[in-house]
Amino acid sequence: MTEKGKKAEDRLIIRRSGYPAKGEIVIGTVTRVLDFGAFVSLDEYEGREGLVHISEVAPGWIKDIRDYVKKGQKVVCKVLDVNPKRGHIDLSIKDVNERQKREKIQQWKNELKAFKWLEIVGEKIGLQRDELAKIGKKLIEEYDTIYGAFEEIAFEGYEVLSPIVGEEFAKAMAEIAHENIKPPKVKVRGYFELKSNAPDGIERIKKALTEAYKFANGVNMKIEYVGAPRYRVIIEAEDYKTAEKVLKNVTSSVLRTIKKLGGEGNFVREAV
Repeated sequence: MTEKGKKAEDRLIIRRSGYPAKGEIVIGTVTRVLDFGAFVSLDEYEGREGLVHISEVAPGWIKDIRDYVKKGQKVVCKVLDVNPKRGHIDLSIKDVNERQKREKIQQWKNELKAFKWLEIVGEKIGLQRDELAKIGKKLIEEYDTIYGAFEEIAFEGYEVLSPIVGEEFAKAMAEIAHENIKPPKVKVRGYFELKSNAPDGIERIKKALTEAYKFANGVNMKIEYVGAPRYRVIIEAEDYKTAEKVLKNVTSSVLRTIKKLGGEGNFVREAV
């Protein structure tokens, strides 16, 4: 069966054991909608279902809960309370802000990708689904998410996971991780205010800015005209230490050069 035709229930999904923590942001699927609330099956937890009381669905008075939630709908919730003895999990939809919702949805999308990558590793090595699930649970215990484990191996090398999953499995994971996960970039930025009263002042300013590119080795750097006398510089690097070092060198070079050419300038840092 092709991936396109593969049923969702046939895909590898590794769920956590136990209960979510109070205050945790979780993602789930609405299974039942009643007049007093909606029951939500937690996608990340094995066999766990929570209740969103009608008062926790949305702000204000709700006449009909079905105007807000429907069976089969994906929802992001905050865990209000957990009672393992009774098996109760109280949830809230209205207490989740837009940023938390976006971040959780993206995290779950990443996790679904990671489950697929794990399946590919299992097929390559010849592991059965139950063996793969056991390895996945170990990875969740150690790194909180499967995607987090792939990130770790992408940035640190297969050796970090060898003690947990074995060398062969770790090497196969590393191969997929390097193909799919790129190190995050960081940005620093600011703008120069450069002036020159010389007849060829514009050329002198250009010359000063050109000096900046001598220090751009290993980073992405862009200088753009904002509007006289401002010129913005944006530096993108693997880490802040590298970005800050390049920015310091660039700033010193440009200001030193414009001064040498009879002009004046200063630099203003901007928040990213």
